[in-house]
Amino acid sequence: MDDQGARYENGAVAIAGDSIVAVGPAGDMSQWGAGKVIDADGGVVMPGLINVHTHAAMTCFRGLADDLPLMTWLNDYIFPAEAKLDDHKVYLGTLLACAEMIRSGTTCFCDMYLFEDAVARAARSAGLRAVVGEVLYDFPSPNYGPIEKGFTYTRELIEKWQADPLITIAVEPHSPYLCSAGLLKTAADLALEHTIPLVIHLAETKDEVAKSRRDHGKTPVAYLESLGILSPNLLACHCVHLEPADFERLQVHDVKVAHNPESNMKLASGVAPVPEMQKAGICVGLGTDGCASNNDLDMFSEIDTAAKIHKVHSHDPTVMDAEHVLRMATIDGARALGLGCKIGSLEPGKRADVIVLDTRKPHLTPMYHPMSHLVYAAKGSDVVTSVVNGRILMEKGRLLTLDLEGIFRSVGQIAEDIGRQGRQWN
Repeated sequence: MDDQGARYENGAVAIAGDSIVAVGPAGDMSQWGAGKVIDADGGVVMPGLINVHTHAAMTCFRGLADDLPLMTWLNDYIFPAEAKLDDHKVYLGTLLACAEMIRSGTTCFCDMYLFEDAVARAARSAGLRAVVGEVLYDFPSPNYGPIEKGFTYTRELIEKWQADPLITIAVEPHSPYLCSAGLLKTAADLALEHTIPLVIHLAETKDEVAKSRRDHGKTPVAYLESLGILSPNLLACHCVHLEPADFERLQVHDVKVAHNPESNMKLASGVAPVPEMQKAGICVGLGTDGCASNNDLDMFSEIDTAAKIHKVHSHDPTVMDAEHVLRMATIDGARALGLGCKIGSLEPGKRADVIVLDTRKPHLTPMYHPMSHLVYAAKGSDVVTSVVNGRILMEKGRLLTLDLEGIFRSVGQIAEDIGRQGRQWN
């Protein structure tokens, strides 16, 4: 996934410490005298996938409230359930998410949720790379209470994790419709002060756009521009409902976009105009959103959906070709998170975030075009080995950093509590 589109029929990656030192024909690697060799057995070796938008601990709510409109889903089910969360529950839910992501090829994820220090600790324990930020909004949070303390919490996250090799802190106001202009400006200033990402939900539904027009006389994108918030470090999640002028606004300010097709489909939010955004020169990464609105974290499934939904939506089988979609899940995702110089491709000097897929499968045989197979046929379950920052997290299908059975037991207990609460809501 480098700029040259390099591929090797019988290739290898050499890793020293946390970084890639060489990529090329396997026969050229003998000079490195590796202390350990991982044989891909003829499979595909590629950059780890990058999930640019999720809510990891919502694994605890997987299947809790399906087949509902977005605002009903949020207000009547998700927000009441989240009110019962605490640091420990978020930690356990994130461990479950990390296990799912490692097993399906994700090596880096961007998270927006509550108790984000717990998310960072869980990701660090699992060995995953993560961009994390506490969700900020005008009403009191189950974690920090009033918004003033939300910014205090975010500053503490920045200070605590600033030197960590795996964790990047972001500033994450929820959305224009749940955040005042003052909150949005303060968040943008804080992100700019520390040169870190600013992440927000934007233009996800028609109702959101209509509300923005009523309240501000502008589209959500135009409203953020009027506040001076559109910038190269902004990651705008969803961007389903855009007007022609919004494309220019996003492009001029070099805003990045997180595309979440399966969540947008499930909540009937619509189909984001990704081909048009890419044609306008906007960097678009790919995300799963949370397990309560997807309901999984399998990026290979998301890749397949992204490639196909735009073909049927545009009645054009040539749009969103395999290579472009795979770039969204790798190098473009890295750029969307401000990490393009570190991850997203297999190149000397970059961090060693690498996955291996077992291609000796009926659904991957024969293999005329590996790139097409990765997009249209591969599944998360085909991933057998995962390396992040030079550390092996899974080898030959065996998780090395997490106690999966223990996680199952712990999250099962959380689900029992949520189930009892759900019966009270109903």
